[in-house]
Amino acid sequence: MTGKKPAKIEAQRSFPPLDESHYNLRPEDAAFFKELTGIEDDATLKQHILNIQAKAYKVAPYGCIYLFLFMRRRLSMLPAYEHVMRLGRERKDPIFLDIGCCFGNDLREAVHDGFPAARVIGSDLHPELWDLGHELYNSSPETFPAHFVGGNAFNPEILAVAPPASMQPTESPNLDNLTSLNPLRGQVSAIHSTAFFHLFKEDEQLHLARALAGLLSAEPGSIILGGHTGAQEKGTVSGVYNNIEVDIFAHSPESWAAMWDGEVFEKGMVKVEAEFREVSTSTISRVISQG
Repeated sequence: MTGKKPAKIEAQRSFPPLDESHYNLRPEDAAFFKELTGIEDDATLKQHILNIQAKAYKVAPYGCIYLFLFMRRRLSMLPAYEHVMRLGRERKDPIFLDIGCCFGNDLREAVHDGFPAARVIGSDLHPELWDLGHELYNSSPETFPAHFVGGNAFNPEILAVAPPASMQPTESPNLDNLTSLNPLRGQVSAIHSTAFFHLFKEDEQLHLARALAGLLSAEPGSIILGGHTGAQEKGTVSGVYNNIEVDIFAHSPESWAAMWDGEVFEKGMVKVEAEFREVSTSTISRVISQG
């Protein structure tokens, strides 16, 4: 681990000490972790996860780490998941990018279900979390050959805003030794981001959306999907949820759709589907989207 200070998370105003009582591994998630880690004993698996959580919380005290949300299979719960899997099977040289990937849980879920591991890319501000993902799943770059790009998504050297692609590039990028996401412009078949946009202010969310749109392939069926904290009417969501004080800008399904279809892409260029859904982990709800 490095000695740098933990991440500054403006949307999160409090950082409570870890609380083991939040540990609640659902049967379907337990089966997934046991298969990928090779740890069958429940008590041993729990201690293994607690050890990784403690290391990760020192790097980035995100609410998703505090609440063990990283233990849940989230990607497969999204309505467009089967479409992503079909892209992995049927598209030539598909690319799946997970932005704000943390341990790489969602990438591992996609690879487990059939997306080619050599065609997936994770990106996060903290490379330490990606390394802890290998420790969490008892894997290595050899046994899980996914790619990783570390860095700040608002740093143009990592991810610059570019116009959405109007045609498919003739050559597929070399994914080995990527140090930036910019070489992927117009190449990415599916972009996933969950529990990420709500960490930022409204103008920052628009900037991030525009930057990701520039990476998306112009080939029909390419998709951006994920789930983020939302509200029935867009605005600031403030309060204390599971001991975590937050001050979040939250889109409504309508404002989220209007951002993508009209501000990010030209009006009518893309189809956006968004819904407001209550989640059991807290009283904060999520905008589940695909487009």
